[in-house]
Amino acid sequence: MRLLYLLNVSNASQLAADSGFTFADLLTPALTDAGVEVTVASPVAVGDARVAFEPTVSPSTKYRARFDPGMDALVALFRARRPEVVVANQVEAAPAIRAALLEAGVDATVVGYCHYLPFSFTNTGVLELDPAMDDRGLGRSVLLAFAAGLAACDRVLVHSSTAASWTTAAAARTGVDLGDKLHIVPAPRDVRLVRDPAGITPPEGRATGLYNHRLYAHYGTARFIQLARRLVADGTVRLTVMDLFGTRSPERIRLDPSPERHLEELATTDGVTVASDRGDRVRYRNLLAGAHFGIAPFRPGCPWSMSVIDCQAMGLPVIAPRTGWLAEHIDDELLFATDEQAVQIATRLATDPEFYLLHAKRAYASTADLMPAAVAARYLEAIR
Repeated sequence: MRLLYLLNVSNASQLAADSGFTFADLLTPALTDAGVEVTVASPVAVGDARVAFEPTVSPSTKYRARFDPGMDALVALFRARRPEVVVANQVEAAPAIRAALLEAGVDATVVGYCHYLPFSFTNTGVLELDPAMDDRGLGRSVLLAFAAGLAACDRVLVHSSTAASWTTAAAARTGVDLGDKLHIVPAPRDVRLVRDPAGITPPEGRATGLYNHRLYAHYGTARFIQLARRLVADGTVRLTVMDLFGTRSPERIRLDPSPERHLEELATTDGVTVASDRGDRVRYRNLLAGAHFGIAPFRPGCPWSMSVIDCQAMGLPVIAPRTGWLAEHIDDELLFATDEQAVQIATRLATDPEFYLLHAKRAYASTADLMPAAVAARYLEAIR
């Protein structure tokens, strides 16, 4: 099988913060091991030299990635590579991919992987547009472009049951029948970030929590800051907050200045330490190993989180708001609806060794089926 993996890298200068790239870096070698001839078309190559590379230009904004897929370049790429399968990691680009295949005279299966959903659903079934994609009212157009992409795909892959439910509902509301082409294929865990919980020492009355998510406003960062102040108030918990972006370009800051604003607020909060892995996976592992538990994001439309999986694979319990995929994936005893409940859970993790070790083991076990080879097998089963 000749598989062409079209990858939009939104943070080429900060690859450690780009979960889509990390996903491809883990998955494509595993697909190669399974006998697939893989080419990644991306601004940057994955780490395995066996995976062929076609350099592309990174879109300058998140909207160009959705509305300007570059038809001429796609046609030339398809004629050169003659793929049998094309994976679109930007689902909105699927109609252009289908049209470019037609123009190139190439017959290939089009697979859309929904790494990101530009919408979510409330517990009462109300569809909400992602505010990150709704600048000047563009959210509805992004939703319709996403639905058009679903219609153009032969296969649609999502991370979780929650994502499958939301994607099916959104498709139905826009007149797209997914039929039997929707498949759940979770993301692989990073083999460099795995630690047997049998060797973990529980905290002794004080614990360090790690928050490792993008500090955009639409990730619920203001809500996290409110919780952070409560968590560190009595000294039982200290927090490490990851600075995933470093210095962003003026263009990105102009589009959304919220990460810089939130980072400054966190950096001046007593009991909170801002840290960076500087794109170094070893340093990142050490930061994870130095924490006792993780904190999930407050983003309503969270269909999956690589940072949550990273913590769990290292044997770190993750506390989370009871919403979306988090409520599906996180152990019920670690879910909260209020700040008071979150403080109670964190305090118990810090002071109850038996409770802590139980959830360290459960966290690790929840990622046991996410080894890259196992995920690659599920991936291939879904796209054949």
